[in-house]
Amino acid sequence: MKKNNDTVEGPDGLVYTARLPLSSATLNWLADLIRGHLKRIGSRWRALPPGRIATLVLAVLRCDQRPGDLAGGNGIHRTTLTRWVREVVGLLATRAPRLDRVLKKTARKGGGIVLLDGTLIRTRRRTGKENRKNYSGKSKCHGLLVIALTDDRGRLLWVSAARPGRTSEITACRHDRLTDKLRAAGLGAIADLGFVGLDDSDPDADPAVITGYKAARNRPLTRGQKLSDKALAAVRAPVEHGFAHLKNWRVLGKVRTNPAWVTALVRALLVLTNREVSR
Repeated sequence: MKKNNDTVEGPDGLVYTARLPLSSATLNWLADLIRGHLKRIGSRWRALPPGRIATLVLAVLRCDQRPGDLAGGNGIHRTTLTRWVREVVGLLATRAPRLDRVLKKTARKGGGIVLLDGTLIRTRRRTGKENRKNYSGKSKCHGLLVIALTDDRGRLLWVSAARPGRTSEITACRHDRLTDKLRAAGLGAIADLGFVGLDDSDPDADPAVITGYKAARNRPLTRGQKLSDKALAAVRAPVEHGFAHLKNWRVLGKVRTNPAWVTALVRALLVLTNREVSR
């Protein structure tokens, strides 16, 4: 049986040019990163130069372009482009900041608080018992939970590993020992009501995680508690801007690959997001 490597649309498919909404500085930086990696591993030849490889990888990540379509328009095979994307994502993920270093750096710069929140990265639904843990009852869809920290202006500082969607935000933070590391750095975090109960240490100690007041059925909020919640909501609003910048990378709209790859993907996009925002 002969193996057919042609595209689904046939060898004579139409090719068009599209604009990539990214800066040339990010493209050049990524091309230099790929060039240095090829030199380090002794790879003397690739089907395309590092600049073209960087452009195709950014198109996959930013615009969620199908690798098969991009590969067909550039004279390479789909599996070659997929391998390049995985390779570049691995290079970028190793440059993502660690939690303890980020907190210490923030404290050295004079920062007193960070903003804490979580988000769900949607994934494709798969069959079998192994995928049930990825179903989020809160969001009513399959996905992976990611916790993030930003500064008071909404710039992303750190993202956690991607965990199954059924995991609660408090459990994810406790797995990373977030409160202990915040206290070690002398910082506090402002979070929403989903993190109530995370900081259950000595009540006489300064809280490491500050949340608002949650109303109960038989215990409505007082006027002072409502004003406090309103003030905290205004302070923590920039954390949503950080997630918005991260999810501008449309590949996170719905991850169709192996969920085990999402941690490296999110950390790689954190590095690219910070370069785009801070330029």
